[in-house]
Amino acid sequence: MVLDKNINQSKISRLMQDYPKGLVLLSSWLVSQGYSYELLLQYRRSGWLRSIGKGAMLKSGDPLILSGALAALQSQANIGIHLGGRSALQLHGAAHYLQLTLSEASLFALGGLKLPLWFTANQWDITPIIFRNTLFEDDGIGLADYQDAGIEMQISTPARAMLECLSLCPDGFPLVEGYELMEGLATLRPGSVQELLESCKSIKTKRLFLYFAQRAGHSWFKHIDTSRIELGNGNRSLVKGGVLVPNINWFYLKNWHNGRFL
Repeated sequence: MVLDKNINQSKISRLMQDYPKGLVLLSSWLVSQGYSYELLLQYRRSGWLRSIGKGAMLKSGDPLILSGALAALQSQANIGIHLGGRSALQLHGAAHYLQLTLSEASLFALGGLKLPLWFTANQWDITPIIFRNTLFEDDGIGLADYQDAGIEMQISTPARAMLECLSLCPDGFPLVEGYELMEGLATLRPGSVQELLESCKSIKTKRLFLYFAQRAGHSWFKHIDTSRIELGNGNRSLVKGGVLVPNINWFYLKNWHNGRFL
């Protein structure tokens, strides 16, 4: 590539070196970092950048990777979307023993949030499956920094990811898998779990989380103060035609025998 004489050499060098491979670069954010729209256009014409949609670019030769798009949405556009649920548990190593697909990733975003066309129209290396809900009073709670090949983003902590999985039960997530995942979460910090449960707005999700944790025999469960958690009144039916789970009187479930799903 031949640089136009008007292109600032130090700026293009910084652009090429400072940002990891695959990170989506948003024009509006680059302008805030000192790159004018005219300069960005010149970079594109010179072949240093390529457009992947309105207002979004990649360095030439960089692949379309979902982590690079997600990082741009979070840190450059300040859009509230993150990788969570089963996918986050997999990245944390809490779901390695389950049969999980590497071709899809669970993303969670607030209901009504409009995602930019450059994100929804492109074919990423991993297909995003987007769930929209308002599960927590504080949507920023229970997120952790994660780095993928130099790309930094936020994903759900194991406790939040578990709650996100259970919020989809039973139609969008198998109860059996939910319990198996809970069995693997023996080292959760009770303080973090307490904070998440107090912020969670779904009665069903909180009851199911606590019940599975109790059944799994996790030592951290005894440190949870359920008196500070809104758990609602009455029984909840998780499946049509289910039977009341003994000794808990919270759920009607099917295929339940001796404390296990069949």
